[in-house]
Amino acid sequence: MENNPQSQQALWWKQGVIYQVYPRSFKDENGDGIGDLSGIIAKLNHLTWLGVDAIWISPIYPSPMVDFGYDVTDFTGIDPIFGDLATFDALVAQAHQNGIKVIMDYVPNHTSDQHPWFLESRSSRQNPKRDWYVWVDPKPDGSPPNNWLGSWGGSAWEWDANTHQYYLHSYHKAMPDLNWRNPAVKEAMFDVARFWLDRGVDGLRIDSAQRIMKDPHLRDNPPNPTPEMTAYKRLGDYDSQLHLYDKGHADIHAVYRELRQLLDTYSVQSPRVALGEMHIFDWQVWARYYGTQLDELHMPLNFGLVGISWKASVVRRLVEAIEAVLLPEAWPNYVLSNHDEPRVATRIGPKQARIGTMLLLTLRGTPTLYYGDEIGMHNIEVPPQYVQDPWEKNMPGMGLGRDPQRSPMQWDSSPNAGFCPPKAKPWLPIAGDYKQVNVAAQHDDRHSMLSLTHTLLKVRRATPALARGSYTSIEGVPEDCFVYVRQFGGQRRLIALNFSGSEQHIPLPEMGNGLVLISTHLDREEPVDLASLHLRSDEGCVIELPDSI
Repeated sequence: MENNPQSQQALWWKQGVIYQVYPRSFKDENGDGIGDLSGIIAKLNHLTWLGVDAIWISPIYPSPMVDFGYDVTDFTGIDPIFGDLATFDALVAQAHQNGIKVIMDYVPNHTSDQHPWFLESRSSRQNPKRDWYVWVDPKPDGSPPNNWLGSWGGSAWEWDANTHQYYLHSYHKAMPDLNWRNPAVKEAMFDVARFWLDRGVDGLRIDSAQRIMKDPHLRDNPPNPTPEMTAYKRLGDYDSQLHLYDKGHADIHAVYRELRQLLDTYSVQSPRVALGEMHIFDWQVWARYYGTQLDELHMPLNFGLVGISWKASVVRRLVEAIEAVLLPEAWPNYVLSNHDEPRVATRIGPKQARIGTMLLLTLRGTPTLYYGDEIGMHNIEVPPQYVQDPWEKNMPGMGLGRDPQRSPMQWDSSPNAGFCPPKAKPWLPIAGDYKQVNVAAQHDDRHSMLSLTHTLLKVRRATPALARGSYTSIEGVPEDCFVYVRQFGGQRRLIALNFSGSEQHIPLPEMGNGLVLISTHLDREEPVDLASLHLRSDEGCVIELPDSI
């Protein structure tokens, strides 16, 4: 299959690479065991050297931390754990000076139950902010108004004994859902976006982007006939329903068209971007969030690579499916790990994680790297007494806890891995292998995962075919291999990936000769005869092809 968008504009969010910073775990500068904004500033030089173009910072708003910042009490402030607005402004300024854009996590679906808006809303049935949240009378028998379930377990409705109504919470009961059908809510949340854009933020990553509009009639969700087949995660009772009415209502698209118009007014000065967290795996539905005129989200985030079986044929089918649904000017994106998903090195092993990194950084589209993946960090074991994640506490034993992929960044071999001072207690345990797996140890090792990531980013940045080019998959290759060509103008690059632990020979006689620019083994740069391309076990190569005429 071929996709050839030669007219793609050279925008930073299309050409660039995004790096997700989970601030609690990145770098602690003040010695309290929790990462902070000053820590991010201190490590900007690492990100500049690495070669990323933007950082997405997970939530840093004031919060009771029921869900570590996604339960917000002030959308225009900074939690003192992380710093203050002056420190944030300094971070944006320094990042921009280093050529790095800043993307803010934007949380429009819900607030904390301690947010002033909700405190007023729940104070009575008559107050001006009552309709800022979803309040509904009980059924005649006193039960919740419908069968909607929260993704953290139990009903999505919580009874309020003071006003004798239920309020809606898609997640934890301490995170009530905002009522986006109220124009005042929409305008207030648009003002939040303006606040951060006015401070120089280059983009918004919209949390729970498909949830903000629900069925206005509050209809029951139907049962899911195949929960084991269709579940994104094993969420217990939540997977027993088809979630037709508690998220993704068609009215959501008008909201995102308005938000896009807001961002576009800022893009006149410098391009801004809207990314949407979308756990949607029906790609036709997912693609609708670009907008029929590409007038909604710049990129609905694509989590397809996170949960699929790690086989060449499966990965190829996913990429083909994504390419097939995109309008000509729509721009894809990919991710292998994040703060909610197990790390790629844990899912597929350290050898194949190198293949994953080459795949991520050479596919058509914008990649997002998760902090620590550049050195091959893996999930940690978290003893019960150290569990922090409320999801694990709420639904223990189901494997839903997210602490394992949020362990502190491993900077060096000193105590606490250089994340925090030696005498401080890090908020989560440090991985046991930190003395071997850390930035300092890998920086000067030319065969390390860090060297591979850095080299791939350097090659990508210098190669329009990789940053902006078309994608064409190659037929007739061994089933354990995924092979494709990226092309921009006459420049062509062949990417050949071996998803197996066995040697592979790939016959590509029509392509003549090529030059290996980089191998995942980082041990060869040499001419190759593509009539029989040899890949060692767990090897991927980026190969320069003769320019086309």
